[in-house]
Amino acid sequence: MTEGTYHHGNLRAALLERAEAVLAESGVDGLSLRALARDLGVSHAAPSRHFRDRQALLDALAVSGFTRLNELLRTAAQAPGSVSARLAGLGRAYVDFAVTHAALLNLMFTAKHCDDSTPELRELGHRSLDTTAELIAQGQREGSVRAGDPARLAQVAFSTLHGLATLALGSLLDDTPLPEATELAIDVLLTGLGPGR
Repeated sequence: MTEGTYHHGNLRAALLERAEAVLAESGVDGLSLRALARDLGVSHAAPSRHFRDRQALLDALAVSGFTRLNELLRTAAQAPGSVSARLAGLGRAYVDFAVTHAALLNLMFTAKHCDDSTPELRELGHRSLDTTAELIAQGQREGSVRAGDPARLAQVAFSTLHGLATLALGSLLDDTPLPEATELAIDVLLTGLGPGR
């Protein structure tokens, strides 16, 4: 790409898009503001107008990732259908995001649990769990979900799906295709979340 391709208003977005691609290809260690500037054909000082340093870029990537994930999960939680159907959709959305954006998700969780994470990151990082817990609580009110702390039930559900995604990324599902494993995991989770337990 050549210099002058970007208007001042969208260099930040271009930097984040390129940074996410580099993250997926080379990991966190492969990211530098200078290299991103070179890749985008802008001066090496141009990124500093948007990110004071590399850590600010990483934080912005994590914020962007959580924002996208939260929107996917919110959309699934608000879709038409029963609570069980919406929980299943939410589970599929999470596994798909986790597998498609593995390096970004790892960065997101690392940034969220860092000692000096920003309040924005912590809040965004909890929102997906809150969305799930709210849907579980709705199911409890309707009698379609077992009693129990909705946040804890949501945490266990996320742990199961995150573990499945991790196994898939490590090619540890043997001959089971990921879509089949995802549906089985969701079925087991929904059975466990069902009433009368």
